[in-house]
Amino acid sequence: MSTWNDEQTPDAPRITALGWVLVGVRGLALGLLVFGGLLVLLLIRLAERPVFGLHRPVTPFITQFVCRNAFRILGMGFETRGKLMAERGAVVANHTSWLDIFALNARKRIYFVSKAEVANWPGIGWLARATGTVFIKRDAREARNQTVLFQQRLMAGHKLLFFPEGTSTDGLRVLPFKTTLFAAFFHPTLRDEISVQPVSVVFLPPKGGDRNFYGWWGDMDFASHLLQTLASPRQGRVVLTYHPALKVADFADRKALAAACEGAVRQGHEAIWAERQP
Repeated sequence: MSTWNDEQTPDAPRITALGWVLVGVRGLALGLLVFGGLLVLLLIRLAERPVFGLHRPVTPFITQFVCRNAFRILGMGFETRGKLMAERGAVVANHTSWLDIFALNARKRIYFVSKAEVANWPGIGWLARATGTVFIKRDAREARNQTVLFQQRLMAGHKLLFFPEGTSTDGLRVLPFKTTLFAAFFHPTLRDEISVQPVSVVFLPPKGGDRNFYGWWGDMDFASHLLQTLASPRQGRVVLTYHPALKVADFADRKALAAACEGAVRQGHEAIWAERQP
């Protein structure tokens, strides 16, 4: 079985006749749900933005509705454990594939932090902008501006979510967390005001499928992975484990906070996989 750091990614499995039928049925339903929801969201946002500005009292519920029902269309199980944090702050999670976006949005009203290039991706970029994604540039000269943007969004009550691993994986492991984005939380205006909630995301495969069935890594392209997911007659399930929120003020620096978040995510990730052992 190939893993996230192999030199070659696995060949996509051959799609059967039944698989192509499922691609058509599920793909059409998913497209109508996602882009229909996007249209409704944009129309409501036209009125919501002038009145509430950064605050979004209505449109996040549309995003949640779309993402939760996406799993129903796919036939994939959806399970959550733990409590959502009530405090202001951010959320961090491990990263398996594009399905993480649906899973994490389905349970909690969040706003993703993403690299600036995503804003220009066809389809995905439009969805990201419409749902309030925060786009950042990987440039040290932009650090100050990004900190100000984080302050505005976090103090407005937005839960910002990012993937500290910096890449998606085969879903079988948690990679070391990069600490860069944690630095913004230690700004004097935020340090005593916010918390960070770690979340473990585990995609369990369909019965009889490879453990890395939902993993998306290396040179895998989005279209092939999407087709494979839509075509599978059997589906697995996703399990989200929400760990206790960590107060930023309780940690000396970004490295200590990142290490604590990584430890919680890793422990929760391993616990779910351990439940599947005979």
